[in-house]
Amino acid sequence: MTRTGSPAGPHDVPAAAQLVAAVRDFLQSDVLPAVDGRTRFHTRVAINVLGMVEREIELGPAQAEEHAARLAALGVAGDAELAAAVRDGGLPDDHALVSALEQAVRAKLEVANPAYLGD
Repeated sequence: MTRTGSPAGPHDVPAAAQLVAAVRDFLQSDVLPAVDGRTRFHTRVAINVLGMVEREIELGPAQAEEHAARLAALGVAGDAELAAAVRDGGLPDDHALVSALEQAVRAKLEVANPAYLGD
């Protein structure tokens, strides 16, 4: 999917993010008001999950590129290597490391629940 919201590649409109948004909107507008108890709780969970999927589809590719660049700047190839380097003291506890970790957590929150960011 391109930044403009139109699909890239072999898939036609509606794109995956649009389909996910449509299901989320249906659950929120039509199903949630009509149910209660356990079904209402599970419907709210489904709405939240679909919101996460929608945000991951939209933000994920750029976030993955940015994350890979941050890891490369720290001299590691992946999260497991980063964790091992931190655990073993192979990386200095400096601004670059702290900043990379903060940005990684921020990216996760942008997908999982942007409300936690307080922006």
